[in-house]
Amino acid sequence: MRKIINSTYITLDGVIENPQDWPSLGSSDDAGYEIQSTLLLNSDVMIMGRRTYEGFAPVWSARSGDPFSDHINAMDKRVVSSTLREPEWNNTTVIAGDPVSAISDLKNQPGGNIVQFGFGRLSHALMAHGQLDELRLWIHPLFIGQGGPESLLYRDSVTAQFRLLDSRPLKNGIVVLSYERA
Repeated sequence: MRKIINSTYITLDGVIENPQDWPSLGSSDDAGYEIQSTLLLNSDVMIMGRRTYEGFAPVWSARSGDPFSDHINAMDKRVVSSTLREPEWNNTTVIAGDPVSAISDLKNQPGGNIVQFGFGRLSHALMAHGQLDELRLWIHPLFIGQGGPESLLYRDSVTAQFRLLDSRPLKNGIVVLSYERA
Protein backbone atom coordinates (compact mmCIF):
# COMPACT_ATOMS: atom_id res chain seq x y z
CA MET A 1 0.00 0.00 0.00
CA ARG A 2 1.16 3.52 -0.75
CA LYS A 3 2.13 5.91 2.03
CA ILE A 4 0.86 9.47 2.38
CA ILE A 5 3.78 11.68 3.38
CA ASN A 6 3.15 15.25 4.46
CA SER A 7 5.99 17.79 4.28
CA THR A 8 5.35 21.08 6.08
CA TYR A 9 7.43 24.16 6.80
CA ILE A 10 6.77 25.61 10.25
CA THR A 11 8.26 28.44 12.32
CA LEU A 12 9.10 28.32 16.02
CA ASP A 13 5.81 30.10 16.77
CA GLY A 14 3.77 27.52 14.81
CA VAL A 15 3.13 29.51 11.61
CA ILE A 16 2.80 27.43 8.44
CA GLU A 17 1.26 29.96 6.05
CA ASN A 18 3.18 31.66 3.21
CA PRO A 19 6.67 30.26 3.77
CA GLN A 20 7.72 31.87 0.49
CA ASP A 21 7.38 35.24 2.28
CA TRP A 22 9.52 34.30 5.30
CA PRO A 23 12.91 35.96 5.72
CA SER A 24 15.72 34.12 3.98
CA LEU A 25 17.91 31.93 6.16
CA GLY A 26 20.97 32.64 4.08
CA SER A 27 22.86 29.81 2.49
CA SER A 28 20.98 26.98 0.90
CA ASP A 29 21.66 23.45 2.03
CA ASP A 30 22.25 20.55 -0.34
CA ALA A 31 20.95 18.10 2.29
CA GLY A 32 17.59 19.89 2.40
CA TYR A 33 17.32 19.84 -1.39
CA GLU A 34 18.17 16.13 -1.35
CA ILE A 35 15.47 15.38 1.25
CA GLN A 36 12.78 17.22 -0.74
CA SER A 37 13.93 15.80 -4.09
CA THR A 38 13.94 12.22 -2.80
CA LEU A 39 10.46 12.69 -1.32
CA LEU A 40 9.07 14.13 -4.54
CA LEU A 41 10.78 11.72 -6.93
CA ASN A 42 9.57 8.70 -4.89
CA SER A 43 6.00 9.99 -5.16
CA ASP A 44 3.77 9.75 -8.19
CA VAL A 45 0.74 11.59 -6.81
CA MET A 46 0.46 14.93 -5.04
CA ILE A 47 -2.62 15.79 -2.98
CA MET A 48 -3.48 19.28 -1.84
CA GLY A 49 -6.22 21.57 -0.69
CA ARG A 50 -7.42 24.48 -2.80
CA ARG A 51 -5.23 27.07 -1.07
CA THR A 52 -2.07 25.04 -1.67
CA TYR A 53 -3.15 24.46 -5.27
CA GLU A 54 -3.62 28.21 -5.79
CA GLY A 55 -0.10 28.83 -4.48
CA PHE A 56 1.62 25.98 -6.31
CA ALA A 57 -0.07 25.93 -9.74
CA PRO A 58 1.11 29.30 -11.10
CA VAL A 59 4.65 28.86 -9.77
CA TRP A 60 5.37 25.26 -10.79
CA SER A 61 3.52 25.28 -14.11
CA ALA A 62 5.81 28.12 -15.24
CA ARG A 63 8.99 26.15 -14.44
CA SER A 64 10.69 23.38 -16.41
CA GLY A 65 14.07 22.02 -17.38
CA ASP A 66 15.12 20.47 -14.07
CA PRO A 67 14.17 17.06 -12.63
CA PHE A 68 12.20 18.56 -9.71
CA SER A 69 10.03 20.91 -11.81
CA ASP A 70 9.55 18.41 -14.61
CA HIS A 71 8.44 15.71 -12.16
CA ILE A 72 6.00 17.90 -10.23
CA ASN A 73 4.42 19.12 -13.48
CA ALA A 74 4.13 15.61 -14.96
CA MET A 75 2.82 13.82 -11.87
CA ASP A 76 -0.82 13.13 -11.05
CA LYS A 77 -2.22 15.89 -8.84
CA ARG A 78 -5.47 15.80 -6.81
CA VAL A 79 -6.90 18.96 -5.33
CA VAL A 80 -9.70 18.90 -2.77
CA SER A 81 -12.11 21.75 -3.38
CA SER A 82 -15.80 22.52 -3.40
CA THR A 83 -15.29 25.65 -5.52
CA LEU A 84 -12.58 24.81 -8.09
CA ARG A 85 -14.14 23.30 -11.20
CA GLU A 86 -11.60 23.32 -14.01
CA PRO A 87 -7.99 23.30 -12.84
CA GLU A 88 -5.51 24.74 -15.32
CA TRP A 89 -2.42 22.89 -14.06
CA ASN A 90 -1.91 19.77 -16.18
CA ASN A 91 -2.66 16.34 -14.72
CA THR A 92 -4.83 17.85 -11.97
CA THR A 93 -8.11 16.27 -10.91
CA VAL A 94 -10.55 17.93 -8.51
CA ILE A 95 -11.93 15.91 -5.60
CA ALA A 96 -15.27 17.62 -4.92
CA GLY A 97 -16.79 14.88 -2.75
CA ASP A 98 -15.55 13.10 0.36
CA PRO A 99 -11.76 13.63 0.29
CA VAL A 100 -10.94 10.95 2.86
CA SER A 101 -12.74 8.25 0.89
CA ALA A 102 -11.26 9.36 -2.45
CA ILE A 103 -7.73 9.55 -1.06
CA SER A 104 -8.12 6.23 0.78
CA ASP A 105 -9.10 4.62 -2.54
CA LEU A 106 -6.08 6.26 -4.19
CA LYS A 107 -3.82 5.03 -1.40
CA ASN A 108 -4.94 1.44 -2.03
CA GLN A 109 -4.00 1.58 -5.72
CA PRO A 110 -0.56 0.43 -6.86
CA GLY A 111 2.12 3.08 -7.30
CA GLY A 112 4.61 5.26 -5.50
CA ASN A 113 4.06 7.38 -2.42
CA ILE A 114 1.55 10.19 -2.20
CA VAL A 115 3.03 13.54 -1.17
CA GLN A 116 1.26 16.46 0.44
CA PHE A 117 2.76 19.88 1.14
CA GLY A 118 1.29 22.18 3.80
CA PHE A 119 -0.93 21.26 6.73
CA GLY A 120 -4.51 22.52 6.61
CA ARG A 121 -8.00 21.09 6.86
CA LEU A 122 -7.24 18.22 4.47
CA SER A 123 -4.24 17.11 6.56
CA HIS A 124 -6.28 17.20 9.75
CA ALA A 125 -9.05 15.14 8.11
CA LEU A 126 -6.55 12.55 6.86
CA MET A 127 -4.91 12.41 10.29
CA ALA A 128 -8.29 12.00 12.02
CA HIS A 129 -9.05 8.99 9.80
CA GLY A 130 -5.63 7.35 10.21
CA GLN A 131 -4.59 8.04 6.60
CA LEU A 132 -1.55 10.26 7.24
CA ASP A 133 1.40 7.85 7.42
CA GLU A 134 4.40 10.15 7.74
CA LEU A 135 4.89 13.77 8.76
CA ARG A 136 8.00 15.81 7.99
CA LEU A 137 8.19 19.09 9.87
CA TRP A 138 10.79 21.55 8.59
CA ILE A 139 11.35 23.69 11.71
CA HIS A 140 12.54 27.15 10.64
CA PRO A 141 14.47 28.98 13.40
CA LEU A 142 12.41 32.16 13.39
CA PHE A 143 9.30 33.73 14.85
CA ILE A 144 6.93 35.36 12.36
CA GLY A 145 4.90 37.04 15.10
CA GLN A 146 1.76 37.50 13.02
CA GLY A 147 -1.10 35.55 11.52
CA GLY A 148 -4.44 34.28 12.65
CA PRO A 149 -5.82 30.80 13.33
CA GLU A 150 -5.60 29.77 9.65
CA SER A 151 -1.86 30.57 9.69
CA LEU A 152 -1.02 28.07 12.42
CA LEU A 153 -0.41 24.33 12.44
CA TYR A 154 -2.75 24.01 15.42
CA ARG A 155 -6.45 23.30 14.88
CA ASP A 156 -8.93 21.65 17.23
CA SER A 157 -8.52 18.04 16.17
CA VAL A 158 -8.26 14.45 17.30
CA THR A 159 -5.35 13.15 19.29
CA ALA A 160 -2.86 11.40 17.01
CA GLN A 161 0.44 9.88 18.06
CA PHE A 162 3.56 9.74 15.93
CA ARG A 163 6.93 8.08 16.41
CA LEU A 164 10.20 9.86 15.56
CA LEU A 165 11.93 8.35 12.51
CA ASP A 166 14.72 10.85 11.94
CA SER A 167 15.99 14.31 12.78
CA ARG A 168 18.27 16.20 10.41
CA PRO A 169 19.74 19.59 11.31
CA LEU A 170 20.64 21.56 8.19
CA LYS A 171 23.49 24.07 7.86
CA ASN A 172 21.06 26.99 7.59
CA GLY A 173 19.52 26.21 11.01
CA ILE A 174 16.42 24.36 9.80
CA VAL A 175 15.77 21.03 11.50
CA VAL A 176 13.79 18.38 9.62
CA LEU A 177 11.87 16.10 11.97
CA SER A 178 10.38 12.97 10.37
CA TYR A 179 7.65 11.06 12.16
CA GLU A 180 5.55 8.02 11.33
CA ARG A 181 2.09 7.29 12.62
CA ALA A 182 2.36 5.26 15.83
